[in-house]
Amino acid sequence: MFSVFAAVTVVLCSVAVAAPSRTYQVTGSVLEVNESMIAVQKGDERWEIMRNASTKTGDAVKVGDRVTIEYTMSATKIEVKADKAAKAEARSSAAPAASSQKK
Repeated sequence: MFSVFAAVTVVLCSVAVAAPSRTYQVTGSVLEVNESMIAVQKGDERWEIMRNASTKTGDAVKVGDRVTIEYTMSATKIEVKADKAAKAEARSSAAPAASSQKK
């Protein structure tokens, strides 16, 4: 019984890890399109989304077409920043103590 439970747990964990990333959509008029990106106007905003050879398009996309683009987001770099309290303490401990002695 334990081995069946363990096998089911392994299968479910592998399915959770292999889950596809969340997808998003933007709809607007095409402003610019080339082999590496497509730019659309959505309201007052210009959206530029990268594309590559694996990007699926039904027909040839051209400037002026109204399109809906499905995309995903992924991080390319993550930089950890110190919080404000830690920065303030680091500055205060690094500053030389002022002398209060008068001659």
